[in-house]
Amino acid sequence: MKPLDPRLLRLSRTARGFVVAAAGTGALRTLATVAVAWGIAAAVTLGVDAVGEGRLPVAFAQALALLGGAFVVRAVAAWATDDLAARAAARVKSELRTRVLARAAERGPAWLAARSSAGFATTLGPGLDALDAYFGRFLPQLALTAIATPVLLVAIGLGDPTSGIVVLCALPVIPVFMVLIGLATQALQRRQSDALATLGGAFTEAVEGLATLKVFGRARRQVGRIGALTDGYRRATMGVLRLSFVSGFALELAASLAVALVAVSIGVRLVDGSLGLGAAMFVLVLAPEAFAPIRQVGADFHAAQDGVEAAAAVLDVLDDDGDAAVPTSPTSLPAAGALVLDAVTVRRPDVVIGPIDLRAEPGTVVALAGPSGSGKSSIIAALRGAVAHDGTVTVPGPAGTTAAERTTWADQRTRLVGGTVAENVALSATPDVVAVTTALREAGLGVDPGLAVGSGGAGLSGGQAQRVSVARALYRASRADTPLVLLDEPTSALDADSESHVVAAIRRLAADGRVVVVASHRPAVLAAADVRIDVRTGGAVTVTAASGARA
Repeated sequence: MKPLDPRLLRLSRTARGFVVAAAGTGALRTLATVAVAWGIAAAVTLGVDAVGEGRLPVAFAQALALLGGAFVVRAVAAWATDDLAARAAARVKSELRTRVLARAAERGPAWLAARSSAGFATTLGPGLDALDAYFGRFLPQLALTAIATPVLLVAIGLGDPTSGIVVLCALPVIPVFMVLIGLATQALQRRQSDALATLGGAFTEAVEGLATLKVFGRARRQVGRIGALTDGYRRATMGVLRLSFVSGFALELAASLAVALVAVSIGVRLVDGSLGLGAAMFVLVLAPEAFAPIRQVGADFHAAQDGVEAAAAVLDVLDDDGDAAVPTSPTSLPAAGALVLDAVTVRRPDVVIGPIDLRAEPGTVVALAGPSGSGKSSIIAALRGAVAHDGTVTVPGPAGTTAAERTTWADQRTRLVGGTVAENVALSATPDVVAVTTALREAGLGVDPGLAVGSGGAGLSGGQAQRVSVARALYRASRADTPLVLLDEPTSALDADSESHVVAAIRRLAADGRVVVVASHRPAVLAAADVRIDVRTGGAVTVTAASGARA
């Protein structure tokens, strides 16, 4: 990412406003600095003259007043910059996170599946949090440098042309050092970001698979693996810090030598009388200030590098059109009474599923059958509009509603959050307890709706968690009156008795006039279907009338 990436200004109105505000406060601080130098020079000159005359002139008090006022203005401008930076950082982080999450939802699961979920979360979380240093220190200093450096250089030149030439010749040395150090830092910083993403991914995988690891006695090995990754991240971080300290020393040395040249030149000419005391004091005060902004912007850039890398990653995501992007559906759909699939084909790297042609009237249970990996979940995703596909899908429902408003979906992975069972079923902090109880009973789960569960369904067995997911679908189908219900492997973790309750609930959904599409390889579910679509690896698809008794 560039020191000031135009993409950030284009995507965030807050960032644009902050740059303008930082430029304003930077100009105010620069003028106050010139006023401070003028006040010090005037006060010293008048004080020296007053020693010979025996009394202080009125101008001395005026010089002190100017000096005090300039200090106050500079302090207020610095405070305003810090306050604006804190507010801007919070708002820009919120804007970027909102945009990225909206883009991820727009692209769909296929786009997310191609990326590391842990790395994605790390970038949006701790990565963007590092923008505090970028907005709080680097951008204000960059704006101050762009304004203060030329203004102070002109002021020094007007006070003493010789000193102005010395400063003008010495100033380019610091940017050269900054460029060289920046090139070296870039690779180290990228390595550190990669190490953090790898560490986050490993930790997430270990936590998600901890139960399986303990069953097979492999949990202890993860301690050493995560420890090694942590040590790698520590070394990468220390490398960045080491280079930052060295670069800071180099910049300080260059600036100190330049200021020393100005001071020696002024001292010699002050002794021989070719330079007045007032001009000498004015230039001596301003010389360090001329080097300070450009020196500090280099140091602050290192401090903000984590935020710069995270922001660059986020901006790359927002700019990436991506091959896996899903075409956006119309905001509202025309009325339709049946679920119609016309040559629907889903293309995956390993298999092509389809084409599928189907017309399912209300009251129909459609079963997607086939071995694991054959594409059942991909067809479900296509019906939801979550993956790109060829052909057309017509979702039943009233006119003027979206596909999401017409559809209820239960994933094969039970996605439960910390809270009560009722809150997980209703996906609300204020669930309808009667409707939740009914949904749980129809799903064959006799647990207290007020039972607290942990994230990921902790506190429930696998079968219970799966029936909570089914109850969630039943609850939404009843409350939202959705004409299409999609269930992905709703009984894969259930015994025969529990499965019979779910099969009966599926038939009741169809009896109420809904189209139910269920992906399953369980014989009881397939036997309860009115239409069975056999999805075979390689893309051959056969649609036959299902046989067997209805549950």
